[in-house]
Amino acid sequence: MSPIKDFNVTYEAINEADTFSVGDTIVGTVSFRLTKAVKVKSVSVKAKGDANVHWSEGSGDDERSYSDHRRYFKVKELLVAENAKGKFNHISLAGISLPQGVHLFKFRLKIPEGNMPSSFTGAHGKIVYMVEAKISRSWRWPSIIQKEIKFVSKAFLQTPQVMVNTIMLFAESNVNTLKNKIVYRAGSSSTSSEKTLFKMAGENINPNSEESVSCQVKIPVDVIILHDCEIISVEYYVKVYVDISFAIDPEVVFPLVIVPPSSAAFQPGEWPQGAPPYGFSAPAFEEPPPSYTSLYPHHNEQP
Repeated sequence: MSPIKDFNVTYEAINEADTFSVGDTIVGTVSFRLTKAVKVKSVSVKAKGDANVHWSEGSGDDERSYSDHRRYFKVKELLVAENAKGKFNHISLAGISLPQGVHLFKFRLKIPEGNMPSSFTGAHGKIVYMVEAKISRSWRWPSIIQKEIKFVSKAFLQTPQVMVNTIMLFAESNVNTLKNKIVYRAGSSSTSSEKTLFKMAGENINPNSEESVSCQVKIPVDVIILHDCEIISVEYYVKVYVDISFAIDPEVVFPLVIVPPSSAAFQPGEWPQGAPPYGFSAPAFEEPPPSYTSLYPHHNEQP
């Protein structure tokens, strides 16, 4: 039975949303309890960010799997280790002797600058940032504990944006839809999934006539935004089309760049109070926008 008990890693929140971004420092504690004196090679903690995709196509002998990985950063701090001369801090050839009892180690890990995507979880891939603590011992499997952190990219701040929670659609068509498309890439191969977030069908259009349709589409407050990821991308677009029986439906597709309202917190005071950028004003609605998860639950995502 392992003498290492209550192994845990915690960090201090730096904002109400409990998020981190480039340049932030993760301050926390690695803690554990020893039921007896233990010799360890090292006690370390690291923060890292990784993106992974994986999916399979075909079946049986024709089944093929695709995967890819990106490492965005890794920073590490040794909390207990050999000294500068290469000798252990305590006289022991088997490792550093830690006494019985509770041990607490403070750490500070700074997330480096750079272009990194936000945290994400999808059907065929994910982008995960985490803090990991490890206790290494000779001739033993290391003890490891991990805790995910929510990372938010600042890349979208460089993109022209309209800070509204509702968009207006005007079209001479009888069907309007707001769609979400997630693309996963592994080398030259890719797979994707698509979800309709909003759809409105108008009245029938009579022959030799035209019809103008307008509607309001609320943008989810927790909409997924991804930038700077080569193997996963999230796209939004509006598609308007005329549904013609037994014929090809004419359609027009408008790509959208959506920025969550919380992004304004990264640069407070950049615009005058109550005045969103680029001269656009947001319409007032008493009802809050719907939750993204209520419209787009990941476990229901179909390729």
